[in-house]
Formats: sequence, C-alpha cells, structure tokens
Amino acid sequence: MLSILHTIAIAVGGILAGLALAAALLWRQQQVLETARYEATHDEITGLPNRRLFLTRLRAALADNAPVGVVLLDVNRFKTVNDTLGHEVGNDLLDQVGRRLAGLPAPVRVAARLSGDEFALLVTGDRDDTAAAAEAAWQAVAADSIRVVNADLQVTASVGYTHSHHPNASIRQLLTQADRAMYEAKRVDGGVREYLPHRTPALRSRSRHGG
Repeated sequence: MLSILHTIAIAVGGILAGLALAAALLWRQQQVLETARYEATHDEITGLPNRRLFLTRLRAALADNAPVGVVLLDVNRFKTVNDTLGHEVGNDLLDQVGRRLAGLPAPVRVAARLSGDEFALLVTGDRDDTAAAAEAAWQAVAADSIRVVNADLQVTASVGYTHSHHPNASIRQLLTQADRAMYEAKRVDGGVREYLPHRTPALRSRSRHGG
C-alpha cells in the first residue's frame, strides 16, 4: 500500500512540476511578446510612442470624426549639440525634451518622437485647444535649461500646428500642414506658427509623411 501511495505521489509531483514548467514557459513567451510589441511601437531613446503608434492613434482619432490637432516640434540647433558635445549628450537631450512633452496635460492625447529631433503631439479639441497645446509645448522646452550629461543647455524649439474638424481630413494632409508651419517657424529662428493656407509656404516636400 505504501509503495502504491509513493508511486502516486511521485506521479502527481511530476505532473505538478510539468505544469509549473509549462506555466513558466508561457509566462516567458508572453513577456517576450509584450517586449517585442512595446519595442515596435515606442522610441528606444525617449520611451515615447514612435511614428507607427502616433499614426495609429491619429488614424483612430480621425475615424471618430472628432476635432483633432497635430503639433510638430523640432529642436533648434540640435545638430550642433550632437556635433560639438557628442551623441550621448544629444540622446540625453532628446530624452529630456521627450519627458517634458510627455508631461503636457489634456487635451494632448499623445506625445511622440517621430525621428531625429522631431516630436509630435496629437491634440483633441478645437482650434484654440491645439494652439494652446502648441504654445505649451514650446514653453515646456524653452522655459528652463535642460540638464544633460555634463552641462545645462538652454534649448528652444520650432513648433508648427494645424487643426481640422473635417471628416475627410487625411493623416498626410495634417502632417504636411503642421510640417510646413513648423518650418516657417524655423525659418524665423523658432517660435510657434499655425498652418494658414494663404500664408504658410510649401518650403519643402515631406513625402515620408504617409497616411
């Protein structure tokens, strides 16, 4: 009898051990998948949503037929920082700028890093909300010096924005408009500019803004 119970105990123990191993392997697979999913949709340097996730969120906002604004921001003279202080300082600067933009309150729904030193905000609300978000983004970057590896940098930005409540507005259209406004701001050494069809020139083509 004891021998039978011992055999049963060993068998049950083996089953439990197998279940525990299977659960551990499943958990590990889930962790790997979650990590891969996060890395596919977030920027490596700042941890912000990347271009892919930003476009997904913008597409969803447009599908809701709600008023939506797009703000684009470029860090002024970022190349000079990279060239003179090194890429480590440049990456640190991008991270700090990203943190400031991520801290902006509603109606900013998403703060993202698109590429290089270009960031984007998705705003829900009317034209005044988008204008306020653009101004807040500029202030967040320029208000105080940014502490990087071995220095305090006084940083400014060029900010452009556009707004639409038209149900047929496209991602490409909004990004192109905000981009033109941003480069108008950059042309006059920073500040905030709204896209206005009669005023904002087509300074360059940005075919990479898909949608």
